Amino acid sequence: MPDWGLLSNGSVIAIAAILLIGVPHGGLDGAVARRVGWPSGLIPWMLFHIIYLVMAASVAGLWWLYPLPSLIFFLIISALHFGSSDIRHISPPITKAAWLPLIAHGSLVVIAIPILQRAAVEPLFAVLVGDENSLWLLNHIDQLLLPWLVSLFAYAIYSLYQARWRKSLLSLTLLIALAYLLPPLVSFALYFCLWHSRSHLQRIWRNIPTEQRQRSAREAVIYSLLAYAAGAIYFLLQTNSGSASVSAVTPALLQLTFTGLAALTVPHMVLVDFIHGQQEEEQQYD
Repeated sequence: MPDWGLLSNGSVIAIAAILLIGVPHGGLDGAVARRVGWPSGLIPWMLFHIIYLVMAASVAGLWWLYPLPSLIFFLIISALHFGSSDIRHISPPITKAAWLPLIAHGSLVVIAIPILQRAAVEPLFAVLVGDENSLWLLNHIDQLLLPWLVSLFAYAIYSLYQARWRKSLLSLTLLIALAYLLPPLVSFALYFCLWHSRSHLQRIWRNIPTEQRQRSAREAVIYSLLAYAAGAIYFLLQTNSGSASVSAVTPALLQLTFTGLAALTVPHMVLVDFIHGQQEEEQQYD
């Protein structure tokens, strides 16, 4: 196996899984847009794609100009997005009954993994924002250790009285154990691909009318291929050519992963969490 510098071979495989398996879960956003009532005519559909692409490109551009604020913003929205997704099947994330589980689940990626794997996360963040900024950010995340532990303890007590949360608490406990035992990119890939992406695809696919499923599947394939093409172009530009040494491409691979996820997460989150999620909750819980 080649030497990937600061990345283990397992971490490289994890990145491949994130990009090839996890990223396409946003491919059904076209189906989500139709479900929330976006018009299907040519002009409205072009407008949807333009808005989506402008949002994604804006995030990528801001990351290029302001990496540290962009990474902080990405961690915050990731906590909200992942936390909401993990508990949406049990309770609307915006209700008082869900705020404690939302915090506990949302903290997995942004608090648990950086704290439990700090030695491995610090050089990864350093590639993205520089050594000093990486240290500064992780020091501030460390300050969230006690509130995070309190939220986990409170969540455990809460689940004793609210049985519907016990299965989710058990899943979160397993994921925290994986975060402790495995390299950070590996544990994140397992969560992102096997928990988050899988549950999202299942939930959206169930709600797509049968007559629209072929179109939605075709769109998902096209969107995924376009995302792969954009990622490949970005990667080649970052490395200047395809002849760079294996270890030299590691920073470009990390930049591609984090920048790409951030760029795709913002429009995906606006559509899935703020628009579709609110509509879905009104239908299910009102």
